[in-house]
Amino acid sequence: MTSPKLVKGGLVQIDPTTAATLRVIALQYNPDSLTRTLQVQASGAESQGGDHSQALRLKGPAVETLKLEAEIDATDRLEFPDSNPDTVALGIHPQLATLELLVHPTSAALQANEALSHSGVLEILPLQAPLTVFVWSKQRVVPVRVTDLSVTEEAFDTNLNPIRAKVSIGMRVLSVDDLGFEHRGGTLFMGYLRAKEALAARAGSVPLSTLGVGSI
Repeated sequence: MTSPKLVKGGLVQIDPTTAATLRVIALQYNPDSLTRTLQVQASGAESQGGDHSQALRLKGPAVETLKLEAEIDATDRLEFPDSNPDTVALGIHPQLATLELLVHPTSAALQANEALSHSGVLEILPLQAPLTVFVWSKQRVVPVRVTDLSVTEEAFDTNLNPIRAKVSIGMRVLSVDDLGFEHRGGTLFMGYLRAKEALAARAGSVPLSTLGVGSI
């Protein structure tokens, strides 16, 4: 009997203009936990003396942040050195570099901006990064900004290449408030929100009597 195929979580970078896929990063091992925090964007009576007529109004989607810890380990690949020459030579440097580039502009983009500054351009716009999409099953395909990345290297080979590490990744979900409805990321966020609504509909509702009351 064959085991079911394990779906991996990961990150996808896409071109925000053309929607072309630039890079797919699959986590080597799915983390045991995913921490999600949702901060309500409320309007109105948040303090004494506020406008109480606005107390039930929402200004927009909740601000959602995600946190996960991933493990990267070269042990399995090092057991078959002939098939994994890069791992033998570099350890997990390539995998770590791929994640770290999520929070760096490219060297080419930096040099291009430097050239613009020397040519007398008065206003240079901040560098635009690819759109990053966090994929955690078909129900969670959501645009994010990586807000923090922490790497703890735990083991090294004889050349001091890291061969085992834990990576903590913090992300903020980008909503239509951040990107707009016409942006590819805004479309993905609306799909994510609609998926939540469909899942909530499957949960249904229970009678008030379940809570020990007859009416409210």
